[in-house]
Amino acid sequence: MTHNRVVVVTGAARGIGRAAAVAFAKEGYRVAGVDIAARASNAMDYAPASQDDLDETGRLVEEAGADWLPVVFDQRDKAAVEEGFSQVTERFGGVDVVFANAGVQGFASLLEMSDELWNDQIDINLTGTANVVRVAAPILIERGGGRIILTSSTQGQHGTLDGTGYSASKWGLIGLMKSAALDLGQYGITVNAVIPGLINTALTRHEDCYAQIIRSGGNEPSGNVEKDEETAAAAQRKKLPLGVPWVEPEDVAPLVVFLASDEARMVSGTSFAATGGDSANITA
Repeated sequence: MTHNRVVVVTGAARGIGRAAAVAFAKEGYRVAGVDIAARASNAMDYAPASQDDLDETGRLVEEAGADWLPVVFDQRDKAAVEEGFSQVTERFGGVDVVFANAGVQGFASLLEMSDELWNDQIDINLTGTANVVRVAAPILIERGGGRIILTSSTQGQHGTLDGTGYSASKWGLIGLMKSAALDLGQYGITVNAVIPGLINTALTRHEDCYAQIIRSGGNEPSGNVEKDEETAAAAQRKKLPLGVPWVEPEDVAPLVVFLASDEARMVSGTSFAATGGDSANITA
């Protein structure tokens, strides 16, 4: 039974984080949803998650019949992460599962990328996730074991045109996951990653992402958002074996719930993908 288990989901205000929080709620978990709920980087121009977004996740979790705790912190700040987890343990008595999902994405040629764009992606996606893992691990050990699941990306398994910082951060997360699995297995903690493809979220549904898809196909974007969206969607449908332009967050969430389950107790140090078939283009 999972009705007494506690899950912490970062990046919970929307997208994969929200979908996973709701999926855990439906399985009977008590859910702590973490988000910065503000603009995380001035180097990226898509709309940031808000407190209203996090509140909506909470409404959906509670609608599913689960206990909910909203927590706001910037995971780049390790002290803030520690304080956030203290709020969770004070409310729920401990933590059983951590879904370290929060992240950002920006696009720029390596030759044109600003220091801010590089640093924010590495600091939030890689160092910030490592902060969550480092703070959470002793809490899970005290609990007698548990699950840690990271969100990497298909772009963490191959190079990405105009996406050096993002690919570097997400590739680094795979190394973090595998190394943490070796370190923490002796304590009964499994560590795995989910590999989303291009997900239908605010992170990808904007002009910079459409332009990147178009340029990857050897063409130039028009600069018209609606036209470029149609062109990018058509390119995605052609590229992905399952013929979809974007993968829905709800198609990733079941993988996360499985990796947190008793059935996955012997699964550690590996990754599970929901990419619409784009994984067929990865070497392994």
